[in-house]
Amino acid sequence: MALTLRVVLAASALAFTIGGAEAETLRLLTWGGYAPEELVKKFEAENPDIDVEVTLSNNEEMIAKLRATGGTGYDLAQPSHDRIFAAQKEYRIYKPLDLSKIDTASMTPNLLEGVKENATIDGEVYAVPHQWGTSGVMANMKETSDVTGFGDLCDEKYKGRTSMRLRRTILLGTAFSMGMNPFELYADKAAYQDMLDKVTQKLIDCKPIVKTYWTGGDDLSALMLSGEVVVAETWDSTAYKIYNENSDIVFVPPKTGALAWIDTFTIPRGGEADDAAYKWINFVLKPENVKIMSASTGAIAAVPNGIELLPEDKQKAVKAAFTQADLDNLKFFANIPPGLEDMEGIALERIKAAQ
Repeated sequence: MALTLRVVLAASALAFTIGGAEAETLRLLTWGGYAPEELVKKFEAENPDIDVEVTLSNNEEMIAKLRATGGTGYDLAQPSHDRIFAAQKEYRIYKPLDLSKIDTASMTPNLLEGVKENATIDGEVYAVPHQWGTSGVMANMKETSDVTGFGDLCDEKYKGRTSMRLRRTILLGTAFSMGMNPFELYADKAAYQDMLDKVTQKLIDCKPIVKTYWTGGDDLSALMLSGEVVVAETWDSTAYKIYNENSDIVFVPPKTGALAWIDTFTIPRGGEADDAAYKWINFVLKPENVKIMSASTGAIAAVPNGIELLPEDKQKAVKAAFTQADLDNLKFFANIPPGLEDMEGIALERIKAAQ
């Protein structure tokens, strides 16, 4: 009787422990749209022992947050492919990935190899690809003519009807439009500074033409759909979303080449839920989940049939924007050497402060 009672009490205690155990928390540091509520709920339903906590961010903030905490506070981060090498060399904010735990076979081979090449340090791989897209311009074709790239943002004929974002992309895009290739100058800081000075002056001179400087996809969409702005710097994914509401507004790959980025998966150095992070990576790479993700982001997943997994309206927008020649002319962001972003930051502040 006593033995039976002890067994019952032990079983009850075990049941209480299991039933009352707290779920593990997966803390994502990611972009807007990269953790849609539908997908988070589906993941949690399939993994009842994991809760997902989402912090929205961008490249600059991700690095700043992880740098400030020594790589702690988050379990999975999603910087772009060119923001990993220098940040890791300078701040040691990531840990190497265990590729055996990632379904890399489901990824587009050239994107996987490109990211691995960019994010390999001392033989260790620190990132794999998730979604990719480009930056260029979008234009309302009923209101514009002969728009070919970043230089049109400063065209007098569109005075008061253009918009751009004061981040490093506009510096790079403007440099290309002026006949310079900033990526080829990365190794020469003096030459890079000279390029920045020319671009800075160009964008200062451009200020009277610019209607406003957008900060996020929502305000950019409102500006374009209202007709206040007819030409704008943009992520292609934002243009694809707008295309569904107004097919006169299309993404225009610059003739100098659309600037191409790949957002990645990285695991911060102080992450505490590695297994959960790997589960999330593999979960969002499944075709049925790629569809949900791509409908949210408008970007193309780094899987072989990524365009086909976009919603139909966004597939049409991609086809309306790109020819094969445009795709062959993509300018993928190069790894940023230490110190260059500080130089770019000073240039951007000069533009903001200029009257």
